[in-house]
Formats: sequence, structure tokens, C-alpha cells
Amino acid sequence: MTASGRVAAAGAPVRVVVAGTGFGRAYLAAFERPDFPFELAGIIARGSARSKACAEHYGVPLWNGADDVPDDVGMACVIVGGAMTGGHGPQLSQQLMRRGLHVLQEHPLHPDELLACLRTAREQGVVFRMNTHYPHVEPVRRFLDCARAAGSRQRPLYVDVTCAFQVLFTVFDVLAEALGAIRPFGVHGVLEEPAGGAPPPYRSLSGRFAGVPLTFRLQNELVPSAPDNHGHLMHRITIGYDGGHLTLVNTHGPVQWSTRPHMPMELRDLPRFSDAAAAHLRVPTVQTIGPADGPPYREVLGTLWPQATARAMTELWREAVAGASNEAHVQRHVTLTRLAMRVAEACGPVRLHRPEPPELLSADDLAGGAS
Repeated sequence: MTASGRVAAAGAPVRVVVAGTGFGRAYLAAFERPDFPFELAGIIARGSARSKACAEHYGVPLWNGADDVPDDVGMACVIVGGAMTGGHGPQLSQQLMRRGLHVLQEHPLHPDELLACLRTAREQGVVFRMNTHYPHVEPVRRFLDCARAAGSRQRPLYVDVTCAFQVLFTVFDVLAEALGAIRPFGVHGVLEEPAGGAPPPYRSLSGRFAGVPLTFRLQNELVPSAPDNHGHLMHRITIGYDGGHLTLVNTHGPVQWSTRPHMPMELRDLPRFSDAAAAHLRVPTVQTIGPADGPPYREVLGTLWPQATARAMTELWREAVAGASNEAHVQRHVTLTRLAMRVAEACGPVRLHRPEPPELLSADDLAGGAS
């Protein structure tokens, strides 16, 4: 495929429109990066006070829809959800593609919406990509690099995942990158909840992903008044190998390698454990790869997320210039989305609840009680 979408004039920055100012603010902040090779042309939104404030802050026009976008804009980032979140994002993406723009659409989309976007991209000769965001976030990238390195030496033996409902559609994209494959996959069953008392926050199930045994815990809860809050964590992923296990402790780190406990044969006959000479006994039981602490959320929101959206935009434009195909990308995400939907179906309806705001603690709050 050779993309027939718009391309920037030689030496001119690519002009980009951003649609949506909810999570779209993570995209808008990317344009504040000094090394960013794109220019923000305008914002598409419904005219809320927040959208007007964003347009004023970035000094760009606020447009109502695809027809308002001028002809010198080459790329669109659509951060408006689809049918699963009650949005019209896929329809807007298709309208923008019909204007000749390459489109980066934020997740999640229903498989039917993905296929509709694929058809439009194919008809218009433009590049369409769905962005699940988190594979571009720096600590997740570090985890993926380590998983590929471990997988090149040893076969993965098991995967253990814990995630929030809000990021269910992204965790499988991370797994696919970490394991280098998707199939064979499947969901085998959900553990029964204990009878009586308050329902537990997590539903647990088993299955396979890329042929690797999978245990999965989903926080199947949502607070309608604050849907982005009240998750116990976003992603936690452990991949086990013969020599140890690799863990993404939380979405924003840290990444840790835990050496597998293995007592050498010589230990049987020694008078003291400390006399054992095996080299692996000198390796720390847990090693942190990269920063030992996860960053504060102020840094996540202000640095890591804009860095990630900048990467996603750069990758889309690189593929647009290369005239990359849309087929494999869309079919991959159709498969992953159907698997996520299967997990959600197996876990049953999301439990809506209205908890009190949590008392947020830091490690310093706990350290005083340590001996």
C-alpha cells in the first residue's frame, strides 16, 4: 500500500489536529516538548469550558468537526471513545480519513468499529492506528525490553496478571509485545466468589496467552461518578521463566527481576549454609531494573504520558511516510479486543459502587512502624 494521505512540505513540521480534551490533554502536552517535530494546528471538541481553556492555552483554534480542519493538516489524533464508552470517536476518525488525514485513534474500540475504520483507511489510502498508550510508557517499555531478552534465552512458563477494568483492553497488547505472539489463547474459567459478606474487588480466571498458562485477576468494579479513580492498581504483570521471574510492579514501575530460589547440591553436606560456594547464591534475590521507585503521579501526568503520546504520534507518521499497511495492525487489535471482551463477559457485569474517597498513604507513613 502507498499512502495517498497528506504529507508535509519538505522542511515544514507536520500539522496535527487533536480531537477530545479529556485524556486528549496527554496528547496536547506532547506539543510542549522542545524536540517534538509536529505542530498543533487545532482542537476538535464540543466547546466545553475545558476545551476552550485548552485552545486558549495552546493558542490554536477550536473546531467543531472534521469539515473545519484546513487542508494543510496531515494527521489527526482522535481521543474520543467508541460505542463501548458511549462516544463517536470511530465515526470522527472515518470523517477525518475521508479528508485525507492519517489517524491515530485512542482505545478502546469494538471490533466492528476497528474493521469499519480499516475499510475507510483502505479506501482513502491513509494509515490508521489504534493506540493503547501503555506500551509507549517508559517503564512498560523497559519491562517489554527485559521480557524480550528473557524470552530469547528461556521459554516463558507462566504469566500472572492483575489489572483494573479501565485498562483491560490494554493489558493484552502489553502481553502480546512481551511474549511476541498472541495465539494460542483462551479463557478457561472463573473462580467462584465466596458466599456472604461484601463482594471481593477482584474476579479471578485462568487461561492461556501465546500458549503460556495465564492467571488473571480483574478488578471488576467501577465508580460511576469517578470512573478514572478507585482502581487498586492499573497493571501488574509477572512472567515466569526457568531462571526467575520478571515483574512490572505497577504500570509506571518499577521493573524487577527475582532470581528463582535454588539450593545447590553441595549444601546438603556443609556444616554451615554460608559455606556454599555456588555463584548464583551471591546474586540478589530481587533486582530492580531502572529506577527503584515508580515516579510520582505528577511526573506520570506531566512527563511520562506526554512522552508516550509523542512516541505514538511519531510512530504513526513514520508508518504513514512509509505507506505501511493497515491490515495486520487492525486484525491484531480485533483479536486482542475480542479476547478482552471474552474476559469481561466471563467475569460478569461490572460492579458499580460508591465508596468513600480513600486515605492515600505513602511509604513514609508505614516506615515508622517497621522494626
